[in-house]
Amino acid sequence: MANEYPDIAFAILNGDADVPEKATNKNVSSLLPNAKQIGWIAGALAGLMSDTGTIAFIGGMELTTTVAKYDGYAEAAKYVADKEGKSINVLDAVYANSFDDSSKGIEFANAMMEQNADVFFGDASAVDSGARQAIDKHNSEKGKVEVYDIGQPADILGQNECVIGSQITDNSSLIELSFKAVEQGKFGGEVLYGDLQNGVLSIGKLSELVPPDKQDKYNDYIKQMTNDEFMK
Repeated sequence: MANEYPDIAFAILNGDADVPEKATNKNVSSLLPNAKQIGWIAGALAGLMSDTGTIAFIGGMELTTTVAKYDGYAEAAKYVADKEGKSINVLDAVYANSFDDSSKGIEFANAMMEQNADVFFGDASAVDSGARQAIDKHNSEKGKVEVYDIGQPADILGQNECVIGSQITDNSSLIELSFKAVEQGKFGGEVLYGDLQNGVLSIGKLSELVPPDKQDKYNDYIKQMTNDEFMK
């Protein structure tokens, strides 16, 4: 379609990174949140909150962006845990090959909790919901919340007791970046990334399960990420 309208600027939200270069008229841009930073946001909290030293990740599909989230998650968790005098074992990512099979999330979460995982992060929509169902059931049987989950933008605190925080992607700000590029005559043939620096990414409200001292440390790590000082 974009080929038929060379004078129109097209933006694809969450489009693949290679889409712009495939556009014949160079009039297509992909709008993507910075996947590695999303992983960092979750990983820093996991590194602070894990007591067992084992954390987990569940993906829907093995997409490039999902793999980048996992890599960032593992990297940040290990860095923060080391700063806390701990070590972190990040279980291999598991993929459901689906975004709507909640039973896979239940299956994966139970298997990973058997491996002592006590903090989860995912990129799997309904599969994540299934994982949280399993985690909440585990915590209920234990009589306390001892296994946590870090949510994606749509996840609201209170929806599941185990959700202790989330990363937020402001798609409206991401789209605004594309309009600014159009106004500057620069739009088309590129990937526009949303990150902590331009305000597209941010953190959600933290659960009271995160102690005040760890909330302070976490907020400081987020400031480091925003100021491009994290892990430097």
